[in-house]
Amino acid sequence: MADNRQPNLSGAYYGPAIPPAEPPRRYRPDRSRSCFCCLFSVFWKLLLTLIVLVVIAGVIFYLVVQPRMFKFYVNNAEITQFDYNTNTTQLRYNMVLNFTAHNPNKKLSIYYDKVLAKASFMDTQFASADVITFMNSFRQYKKESNPMSGVFSGQQNIFLDYSKYSQISDDKNNRSFDIFVKLYFRMRFRLGDLITRTYKPKVKCDLKVPFINGTNAFTFFKLTKCDIDF
Repeated sequence: MADNRQPNLSGAYYGPAIPPAEPPRRYRPDRSRSCFCCLFSVFWKLLLTLIVLVVIAGVIFYLVVQPRMFKFYVNNAEITQFDYNTNTTQLRYNMVLNFTAHNPNKKLSIYYDKVLAKASFMDTQFASADVITFMNSFRQYKKESNPMSGVFSGQQNIFLDYSKYSQISDDKNNRSFDIFVKLYFRMRFRLGDLITRTYKPKVKCDLKVPFINGTNAFTFFKLTKCDIDF
Protein backbone atom coordinates (compact mmCIF):
# COMPACT_ATOMS: atom_id res chain seq x y z
CA MET A 1 0.00 0.00 0.00
CA ALA A 2 1.43 3.36 -1.03
CA ASP A 3 2.64 5.72 1.63
CA ASN A 4 0.26 8.76 1.62
CA ARG A 5 1.98 10.73 4.34
CA GLN A 6 2.42 14.47 3.77
CA PRO A 7 5.91 15.91 3.81
CA ASN A 8 7.02 17.54 6.99
CA LEU A 9 5.81 21.18 6.90
CA SER A 10 6.93 22.10 10.32
CA GLY A 11 7.50 25.86 10.66
CA ALA A 12 5.21 26.76 7.76
CA TYR A 13 2.62 29.58 8.28
CA TYR A 14 -0.80 29.31 6.73
CA GLY A 15 -2.41 32.45 8.16
CA PRO A 16 -3.02 35.82 6.43
CA ALA A 17 -0.18 37.17 4.32
CA ILE A 18 2.13 39.56 6.16
CA PRO A 19 3.09 42.59 4.09
CA PRO A 20 6.76 43.26 3.81
CA ALA A 21 8.19 45.86 6.17
CA GLU A 22 8.26 49.37 4.70
CA PRO A 23 11.68 50.91 4.28
CA PRO A 24 12.37 54.00 6.42
CA ARG A 25 10.99 57.19 4.89
CA ARG A 26 13.53 59.46 3.38
CA TYR A 27 13.51 63.25 2.63
CA ARG A 28 11.56 63.91 -0.53
CA PRO A 29 12.74 67.08 -2.29
CA ASP A 30 9.62 67.19 -4.48
CA ARG A 31 7.44 67.88 -1.43
CA SER A 32 9.66 70.80 -0.31
CA ARG A 33 9.63 72.16 -3.85
CA SER A 34 5.87 71.95 -3.91
CA CYS A 35 5.60 73.98 -0.69
CA PHE A 36 7.97 76.64 -2.12
CA CYS A 37 5.89 76.90 -5.31
CA CYS A 38 2.74 77.38 -3.22
CA LEU A 39 4.32 80.20 -1.22
CA PHE A 40 5.67 81.80 -4.40
CA SER A 41 2.24 81.64 -6.01
CA VAL A 42 0.57 83.20 -2.95
CA PHE A 43 3.18 85.99 -2.91
CA TRP A 44 2.62 86.85 -6.56
CA LYS A 45 -1.16 86.84 -6.14
CA LEU A 46 -0.86 89.25 -3.22
CA LEU A 47 1.54 91.46 -5.19
CA LEU A 48 -0.72 91.55 -8.24
CA THR A 49 -3.71 92.33 -6.03
CA LEU A 50 -1.80 95.20 -4.44
CA ILE A 51 -0.78 96.57 -7.85
CA VAL A 52 -4.37 96.43 -9.10
CA LEU A 53 -5.61 98.25 -5.97
CA VAL A 54 -2.96 100.97 -6.37
CA VAL A 55 -3.89 101.45 -10.03
CA ILE A 56 -7.59 101.66 -9.18
CA ALA A 57 -6.86 104.17 -6.39
CA GLY A 58 -4.74 106.25 -8.79
CA VAL A 59 -7.48 106.30 -11.42
CA ILE A 60 -10.09 107.31 -8.83
CA PHE A 61 -7.80 110.05 -7.51
CA TYR A 62 -7.19 111.39 -11.03
CA LEU A 63 -10.90 111.39 -11.88
CA VAL A 64 -11.85 113.14 -8.64
CA VAL A 65 -9.00 115.65 -8.35
CA GLN A 66 -8.16 116.10 -12.07
CA PRO A 67 -4.62 117.47 -11.41
CA ARG A 68 -3.19 119.81 -14.05
CA MET A 69 0.26 121.24 -14.62
CA PHE A 70 0.74 124.86 -13.61
CA LYS A 71 1.33 127.38 -16.40
CA PHE A 72 4.09 129.95 -16.61
CA TYR A 73 4.42 133.01 -18.84
CA VAL A 74 6.79 135.91 -19.40
CA ASN A 75 4.46 138.84 -19.89
CA ASN A 76 7.03 141.64 -20.04
CA ALA A 77 10.79 141.93 -20.52
CA GLU A 78 13.38 144.54 -21.38
CA ILE A 79 17.14 145.03 -21.56
CA THR A 80 18.55 148.50 -20.95
CA GLN A 81 22.26 147.57 -20.88
CA PHE A 82 24.26 144.78 -22.48
CA ASP A 83 27.88 145.83 -23.01
CA TYR A 84 30.89 143.57 -23.39
CA ASN A 85 34.49 144.71 -22.95
CA THR A 86 36.86 142.51 -24.94
CA ASN A 87 39.91 143.70 -23.00
CA THR A 88 38.57 142.80 -19.55
CA THR A 89 36.12 140.09 -20.76
CA GLN A 90 33.55 141.81 -18.61
CA LEU A 91 29.84 141.91 -19.45
CA ARG A 92 27.68 144.65 -17.98
CA TYR A 93 23.98 143.95 -18.13
CA ASN A 94 20.63 145.16 -16.88
CA MET A 95 17.52 143.10 -17.65
CA VAL A 96 14.10 142.89 -16.02
CA LEU A 97 11.63 140.06 -16.58
CA ASN A 98 8.03 139.96 -15.36
CA PHE A 99 6.42 136.53 -15.02
CA THR A 100 2.93 135.21 -14.41
CA ALA A 101 2.27 131.83 -12.79
CA HIS A 102 -1.20 130.35 -13.22
CA ASN A 103 -2.78 127.49 -11.27
CA PRO A 104 -5.48 125.87 -13.46
CA ASN A 105 -6.53 123.31 -10.82
CA LYS A 106 -9.96 123.30 -9.24
CA LYS A 107 -8.98 121.39 -6.08
CA LEU A 108 -5.21 121.80 -5.72
CA SER A 109 -3.37 124.84 -4.42
CA ILE A 110 0.36 125.38 -4.89
CA TYR A 111 3.12 126.52 -2.55
CA TYR A 112 5.95 128.33 -4.34
CA ASP A 113 8.81 127.92 -1.88
CA LYS A 114 11.71 129.00 -4.07
CA VAL A 115 12.35 130.02 -7.69
CA LEU A 116 15.82 130.65 -9.11
CA ALA A 117 16.25 132.02 -12.64
CA LYS A 118 19.40 131.73 -14.78
CA ALA A 119 19.84 133.74 -17.98
CA SER A 120 22.01 132.78 -20.96
CA PHE A 121 23.07 134.50 -24.16
CA MET A 122 24.13 132.25 -27.05
CA ASP A 123 24.55 129.23 -24.73
CA THR A 124 26.65 131.23 -22.25
CA GLN A 125 25.16 131.85 -18.82
CA PHE A 126 25.76 135.42 -17.71
CA ALA A 127 23.41 136.05 -14.76
CA SER A 128 21.12 134.54 -12.14
CA ALA A 129 18.43 136.04 -9.97
CA ASP A 130 16.21 134.95 -7.09
CA VAL A 131 12.60 135.27 -8.21
CA ILE A 132 11.11 133.66 -5.10
CA THR A 133 12.96 132.98 -1.85
CA PHE A 134 11.82 131.48 1.43
CA MET A 135 11.29 135.04 2.65
CA ASN A 136 8.61 135.84 0.06
CA SER A 137 7.25 132.35 -0.70
CA PHE A 138 3.49 132.16 -1.03
CA ARG A 139 0.51 129.91 -1.55
CA GLN A 140 -1.32 130.09 -4.85
CA TYR A 141 -4.97 129.16 -4.54
CA LYS A 142 -7.17 127.33 -7.04
CA LYS A 143 -7.72 128.97 -10.44
CA GLU A 144 -5.47 131.86 -9.44
CA SER A 145 -2.70 133.79 -11.21
CA ASN A 146 0.17 135.56 -9.46
CA PRO A 147 2.92 137.87 -10.73
CA MET A 148 6.66 137.30 -10.21
CA SER A 149 9.65 139.31 -11.33
CA GLY A 150 13.36 138.80 -11.82
CA VAL A 151 15.97 141.55 -11.95
CA PHE A 152 19.28 140.68 -13.62
CA SER A 153 21.69 143.52 -13.06
CA GLY A 154 25.44 143.72 -12.58
CA GLN A 155 28.64 142.63 -14.25
CA GLN A 156 30.19 139.27 -14.98
CA ASN A 157 33.56 138.16 -16.28
CA ILE A 158 32.86 135.70 -19.08
CA PHE A 159 34.65 134.81 -22.29
CA LEU A 160 32.76 135.52 -25.49
CA ASP A 161 34.38 134.66 -28.81
CA TYR A 162 34.18 136.96 -31.80
CA SER A 163 30.93 135.51 -33.11
CA LYS A 164 29.17 136.10 -29.80
CA TYR A 165 30.68 139.53 -29.33
CA SER A 166 29.66 140.62 -32.82
CA GLN A 167 26.16 139.23 -32.19
CA ILE A 168 25.75 141.70 -29.34
CA SER A 169 26.26 144.58 -31.77
CA ASP A 170 23.81 143.03 -34.26
CA ASP A 171 21.17 142.54 -31.57
CA LYS A 172 21.54 146.13 -30.43
CA ASN A 173 20.98 147.30 -33.99
CA ASN A 174 17.97 145.01 -34.27
CA ARG A 175 16.68 146.25 -30.89
CA SER A 176 16.17 142.70 -29.61
CA PHE A 177 18.25 140.06 -27.79
CA ASP A 178 17.70 136.30 -27.94
CA ILE A 179 17.83 135.32 -24.28
CA PHE A 180 17.27 131.87 -22.83
CA VAL A 181 16.03 131.74 -19.24
CA LYS A 182 15.80 128.58 -17.14
CA LEU A 183 13.96 128.65 -13.83
CA TYR A 184 14.41 126.12 -11.03
CA PHE A 185 11.39 125.64 -8.78
CA ARG A 186 10.84 124.21 -5.32
CA MET A 187 7.11 123.76 -4.87
CA ARG A 188 4.47 121.73 -3.04
CA PHE A 189 0.83 120.94 -3.71
CA ARG A 190 -2.04 121.02 -1.24
CA LEU A 191 -5.31 119.07 -1.32
CA GLY A 192 -7.47 119.91 1.66
CA ASP A 193 -5.21 119.44 4.70
CA LEU A 194 -2.80 117.16 2.82
CA ILE A 195 0.46 118.74 1.64
CA THR A 196 2.74 116.81 -0.72
CA ARG A 197 6.51 116.53 -0.62
CA THR A 198 8.66 119.11 -2.41
CA TYR A 199 8.81 118.89 -6.22
CA LYS A 200 11.54 120.46 -8.35
CA PRO A 201 10.24 121.21 -11.86
CA LYS A 202 12.24 123.24 -14.36
CA VAL A 203 10.82 125.93 -16.64
CA LYS A 204 12.46 126.95 -19.92
CA CYS A 205 11.77 130.25 -21.67
CA ASP A 206 13.10 131.24 -25.10
CA LEU A 207 12.74 135.00 -25.24
CA LYS A 208 13.21 137.86 -27.63
CA VAL A 209 13.88 140.65 -25.17
CA PRO A 210 13.63 144.23 -26.49
CA PHE A 211 16.67 146.42 -26.11
CA ILE A 212 15.37 149.68 -24.68
CA ASN A 213 17.12 153.01 -25.00
CA GLY A 214 16.07 156.59 -25.64
CA THR A 215 15.21 155.99 -29.28
CA ASN A 216 12.82 153.06 -28.85
CA ALA A 217 11.32 153.50 -25.40
CA PHE A 218 7.96 152.20 -26.63
CA THR A 219 9.10 148.82 -27.93
CA PHE A 220 6.70 146.11 -26.77
CA PHE A 221 7.39 142.58 -25.67
CA LYS A 222 5.32 139.67 -26.97
CA LEU A 223 3.78 137.47 -24.29
CA THR A 224 5.71 134.18 -24.20
CA LYS A 225 4.56 130.87 -22.76
CA CYS A 226 7.34 128.80 -21.19
CA ASP A 227 7.87 125.05 -21.33
CA ILE A 228 7.59 123.10 -18.07
CA ASP A 229 9.70 120.03 -17.40
CA PHE A 230 8.19 118.29 -14.40
